[in-house]
Amino acid sequence: MLRFLLSILFLFPAAAQDKPRIKQVPPSLTSPASGTDMFKAYCSPCHGMFAKGDGPAAPALKKAPADLTRLSARNNGRFPALKVYNIIEGDPSIPAHGSKEMPVWGEVFRSMSHNEGEIKMRLNNLTKYVESIQAK
Repeated sequence: MLRFLLSILFLFPAAAQDKPRIKQVPPSLTSPASGTDMFKAYCSPCHGMFAKGDGPAAPALKKAPADLTRLSARNNGRFPALKVYNIIEGDPSIPAHGSKEMPVWGEVFRSMSHNEGEIKMRLNNLTKYVESIQAK
């Protein structure tokens, strides 16, 4: 239950010989109108600033984060918008990353606002941002 309230991921060293671990902290508030700002705040710690799957928290994950710039290429040139939206929202029928390491952003967004229109705006604008960074 507390998991969705603690969402933004940051890396911290456990000990010199240990694998890096992730410290979860409360999400920062961003504009629901800016997919760019939301990506930087919520996604880049794992996926990286350029969405290649190389964020600072990536080494601490069991499975490497996806290169989000290649989603269209891996889907016969078509961006899978509904699938991406559902993964971000946390659809339980879609196993994101093969585990639940990826935060269920729909729950996080609902913890930030009870306005369903704002929540959908966040999900839509974040999905549109991911679509805008697809490799040509």
